Amino acid sequence: MSANKQPYVLVTGATGFIGAHVVDLLLERGCKVRGAARNMQKARQMQDARPKYADQLDFVQVADFTGSSSSFADAVKGGIDGIVHLASPLSFKPRDNEKDVVLPAIQGVKSVLHAAAGEPSVKRIVITSSFAAVIDIDRKESTRFTYTGKDWNPQSYEESIDPKTSPVLAYRGSKKFAELEAWNFVNTQKPHFDIVTLCPPMVFGPMRHPVANLSELNETSDALWQVASGQGIPEGITFCIDVRDLALAHVEALLRPECRNKRYTIAAPERYTYTMAADIIAEEFDWGKERVVKYGKPQEFDETCNLDGEEAARDLGIKSYRTFRTSVVDFVKQAVEMEERGI
Repeated sequence: MSANKQPYVLVTGATGFIGAHVVDLLLERGCKVRGAARNMQKARQMQDARPKYADQLDFVQVADFTGSSSSFADAVKGGIDGIVHLASPLSFKPRDNEKDVVLPAIQGVKSVLHAAAGEPSVKRIVITSSFAAVIDIDRKESTRFTYTGKDWNPQSYEESIDPKTSPVLAYRGSKKFAELEAWNFVNTQKPHFDIVTLCPPMVFGPMRHPVANLSELNETSDALWQVASGQGIPEGITFCIDVRDLALAHVEALLRPECRNKRYTIAAPERYTYTMAADIIAEEFDWGKERVVKYGKPQEFDETCNLDGEEAARDLGIKSYRTFRTSVVDFVKQAVEMEERGI
């Protein structure tokens, strides 16, 4: 990004949980932002909630993020300097793993890359991948090991699309092969732009995106609300990051020249479980002890591995990661306010 002009950034998935935080940080940094959205009603809600930035924020509708390679052709026109690609399909009840999960994720990345390749102004694309593209569920070592940006999920394409494969494993495959599509494109096509990929685990924290009611919560927020509202204790995956820290990582990855063509795992050093969330809610809220689900044995961490967040913190200027307690409390406050308003 040029230091001499106001960067103009396209954010896909701008009306989503992570995307709205990225949009706000970019606006605060003085960037112009174009959000790509399927739903223009949510786009207008985003704009109406940010009157201070009326001259900096615009939206374009991309009805099908996973359609043809021309899906984003118009979205990148007009002097876009950088792209943050957050949009990705998520289906927990696919009828066909390949058609409903894997191919849409790959095609979404391809669409962005091909559109950027036709627009000389684009300098960098930051792509939100996932710890799902990193994890090896069969990895066993004699001592605790650490996942880094050098690690890849060994799951094959064939396994990912197999009808017998669970939706969770199909999703992991979709994130792996979508990210690989990006790296293969850069390595073979040698475009005029570079990329940075971020591989976060579970993402928690407060919401900045349009949410009509509590039934529309994103996956991780819904899991915390299940705990807070006494519905149950979900299963977790040990590693997490606050959405505000992840948004900062996206913005810094976009703006820092030295991050060129790097792949980062990014996570807080603290581990989490949903029984921890139950304890936090019981301690922090007057109503907590009576409402959260009573559980017996606390959930256990996966003690066999770590997930590196130090390299990302160092390179991206994250001074310290927010705690899981902070993420839980800040979200639950919001959710309770929504409940009290009857939404």
